[in-house]
Amino acid sequence: MARKQESIPVNSMDDEFVQGIDIDKIYIEQSDFKASEYYAEASLAHRDEGHTFHIVEKGSVVIEIDFQKYKIDAPAIVYMHPNQVHRILEFSNICVWTLAVKNENLNTVYCDLLEELAPLKPLSLSNDISAKIFEIFTICLNFSRENNDHLHYLILKDSCNTLVGLIISVFLSQKKSPVKLSRMELISKAFQQLLEKEYCTIKRPGRYAELLNISPHYLNESVKIRPVYQFHSISRIVLYWKQNVCFTTPINRLKKSLLSWVMMTTLISPDFLPKLQECLH
Repeated sequence: MARKQESIPVNSMDDEFVQGIDIDKIYIEQSDFKASEYYAEASLAHRDEGHTFHIVEKGSVVIEIDFQKYKIDAPAIVYMHPNQVHRILEFSNICVWTLAVKNENLNTVYCDLLEELAPLKPLSLSNDISAKIFEIFTICLNFSRENNDHLHYLILKDSCNTLVGLIISVFLSQKKSPVKLSRMELISKAFQQLLEKEYCTIKRPGRYAELLNISPHYLNESVKIRPVYQFHSISRIVLYWKQNVCFTTPINRLKKSLLSWVMMTTLISPDFLPKLQECLH
């Protein structure tokens, strides 16, 4: 049996890209795909270093994202967070517009929104919305090719942020109207966001409370008030572990330790254990 790789491959954004921004329009014929260099990269489960936005203009594609298969027909948006593992399974002749952006090039508000919204399922587009996106995409693509301008990087960065803002607004339009949260609900949400960033290094609930400037007891009470945020966070952390153990390490070795770790770190009640066990399969 083939030995698993030590880590999940990451498509890095090296010096050939404009300081962490890559934008392109790609045509791929189905007959040529397996013979191209792109096949080895796209068909192997991997992550991308930046936030990636793919707008399928023509054709269809079957893609696997975090163990879920999606059949995507044009026109559609596919967004992938840097933590998401994905690969292409099959497709018809396609035309796809792609944008990859590192965190440091994103508007802070947009970056926070993407962190909060992820993971996002692929989204079909109406003709009107897709026309607006392609129009701005074309402008960004043209700016990327005009590299003689002294302000080339800044102009490209700002135009790409306009595109990202439009894409985020399209995803937000599909969600329910936001509800005003209480203080405890806001703390529960802040705990979730902090947990997702620091769970590999911070194991004590008291340390999370300290970082949030509240007592451990108040943190515990806040999480009980709004456990939906907490379970969403747990699901994403478990998914991250599943990605690594499925592609690198035998999963049975980590299931028991992961379960006990989540119980300690996230202050969850026993009512969530059946749901958590489902995530591990």
